[in-house]
Amino acid sequence: MNLASRGADVWLVLGAGLSQRPVTGLITQALEGEFGDRFAVVGSGELLMGAGRGGLALHGLDGCAVQAPKVVYGRVWTPGTGVSREITLLRHLEAMGSVLLNPADAVLACLDKFWQVQRLASAGLTVPETCMSAGGSLDAVIGAGLPHPCVVKAVRGHRGEQVFLAPDVEALRVVHGGLEPDTGCLFQEYVGYSHGRDLRVVVVDGRAAGAVVRSASGGEFRSNLALGATLTPCTGRYPQGEDLAVRAAAVMGLGVAGVDLLFAQDGGFTVCEVNANAGWQPEMKGITAALAAACRTRLTAAEEGPEPSGR
Repeated sequence: MNLASRGADVWLVLGAGLSQRPVTGLITQALEGEFGDRFAVVGSGELLMGAGRGGLALHGLDGCAVQAPKVVYGRVWTPGTGVSREITLLRHLEAMGSVLLNPADAVLACLDKFWQVQRLASAGLTVPETCMSAGGSLDAVIGAGLPHPCVVKAVRGHRGEQVFLAPDVEALRVVHGGLEPDTGCLFQEYVGYSHGRDLRVVVVDGRAAGAVVRSASGGEFRSNLALGATLTPCTGRYPQGEDLAVRAAAVMGLGVAGVDLLFAQDGGFTVCEVNANAGWQPEMKGITAALAAACRTRLTAAEEGPEPSGR
């Protein structure tokens, strides 16, 4: 951690594996333009957390004290994020007074796909019918009744990895057998009407800052760009979907979220997934501007402090 970063008021905190991602460059450029030398990019591995008789502390790897920033946008890599590492750092920064665009508990909730479904369904939002065993065998789960076709997902997958479509019980056994024995997975209703396409909405501070339709090729049912899907910008074209995405981000407690929606046959939408580590493309210029404004709003509020009581 360089000396210039130590006094910065706004941090982009990156978990391992995210420093070279294209979206990191887009965010960095926008926040540098907005805050100049008051902004810094800080890797999670550059910091040491401390707790003791003097309270909480933060140090660089050189042992010198680091002042916690006023505002933090933390981005973590979904498969590799550890509760005892990156999430603990975000919680530590919150405890030291930093305001996080995405609070630590909200990021944690988004790391597990079933935790997401639990929270979204409890709030009354439309999600695919989903079930997950707390330890029973696959035979027991099949015997209890699963939808067919069935989508099988690892609870900690990303970019379409470890997501499979099983058209029948035999295929389900094959798919499940290909997962690591200790992989937690959920079994989800297949929304055939949305096969190979979805609506990705990036929500920033309670509004849809950008949206695209993602379309797969070659009959693939997953519409992730990492798997070769193409995208079509469509901000404002699907107001019902954008409204649902905003509600989903609020339920998950996120200031910045990438919400994936499945198209429904009745013209509506179903929430497929909410991502705390949202990605977007350079042509979606409204997102970085909204992100900079969200950081500015929080920084201004932090500097002004709470209003005196009695006003």
